[in-house]
Amino acid sequence: MRLFVGLSLPDTVRQHALMLMGGVKGARWQREDQLHITLRFLGEVDGAMAGDVDEALGSITMDRFSLSLAGVGVFGTLKAPRILWAGVQPEHQIRRLHDKVERAMIGLGLVPDGRKFSPHVTLARFSTSNRGRKRNPDLEVGGLGAFLQAHDGFRTPPFEVSRFVLFSSHLGHDGAIYRAEAEYPLGP
Repeated sequence: MRLFVGLSLPDTVRQHALMLMGGVKGARWQREDQLHITLRFLGEVDGAMAGDVDEALGSITMDRFSLSLAGVGVFGTLKAPRILWAGVQPEHQIRRLHDKVERAMIGLGLVPDGRKFSPHVTLARFSTSNRGRKRNPDLEVGGLGAFLQAHDGFRTPPFEVSRFVLFSSHLGHDGAIYRAEAEYPLGP
């Protein structure tokens, strides 16, 4: 199974994110059911390891906390974007949860992630064939630069994070399909 650990978003927050989507040439916008915050990507895991992952995640304790989606940005550059995202604020509690998940996975013998954790919700992906072109989408009317500028002040109302989720990911013709395999409640 291809697994990752993340946070699902409340319907109201997903609706706010969906209202942002549009107006950027070459963007492949995420579907509503794909909107989440990834805490740790695990990759392909066999059945025995999946059971160990479930047990390790179930042992994590932490209090509930509140988050908001805030701001937008891009991984890559304006000329060669990879991901268009909405940010997360405040970051200290989600970083703490990420660190607990990371330690639990390393304790199972999984290789450390190695990438700096940057909490976000992916709004759109860009094709690798669009990267490195001579024209700059930032200069186009309705391009990526205009989108980033127009939505710089984006912010959702705060929402409570009361659980985290072990998701499976299945690749399909229309992108990934995510399914919650297990949920882990956070404390009072």
